[in-house]
Amino acid sequence: MKVGVPSVALFFAAISFALAESGSAPGLRITKITRNLISSPNFSFTGAEQYQTNLRDKWLEVEVEFIALAPYTPEATFKYYLLIGGKLLTGEVTHVNMVASRELRSVMYVPPRALDYALNNRPANINSVENIAVQVLEGGTVGDEMSLKGARAQWYSGFQALPNLVLNKNETPFAPLYWDRYAQIKPKPAH
Repeated sequence: MKVGVPSVALFFAAISFALAESGSAPGLRITKITRNLISSPNFSFTGAEQYQTNLRDKWLEVEVEFIALAPYTPEATFKYYLLIGGKLLTGEVTHVNMVASRELRSVMYVPPRALDYALNNRPANINSVENIAVQVLEGGTVGDEMSLKGARAQWYSGFQALPNLVLNKNETPFAPLYWDRYAQIKPKPAH
């Protein structure tokens, strides 16, 4: 079934009306969180020695699907909280230039060595991830939050956070892949 412009406009009008009735301002709303264990991408190039990646080493990929209700959102920060092996790994990414859409995505990664640390060198599997929470901040205010597994809001606040172990796509070997799948990432300022 092909969706036309009037159908999309009606969808956003209905959501905007529902949010206005509930007292929530239009913004970004998380619709889904998924997790996968994936191997490093394998690239070929010339001009230097090539090293084979260890296919047994797995990255944890956490993908968030969300919708933008406002016609244009210039910037929003997504904060990720991952409970793995009883340890809370955290990271954040700021996305920019989001237009009203039902199919936007954010993604973050945990490198293999960080997974080894969190799991005390036990092999990672998908069930090693005890829970995931993602917050969306717009203008410094939490606009939405969702957890992978049902839990009270901000369940992660009782844990000691381990920052910088959850990386945005541009900080990983996945950076050149799937540019049109994910929302644009705001570059971090140079130090």
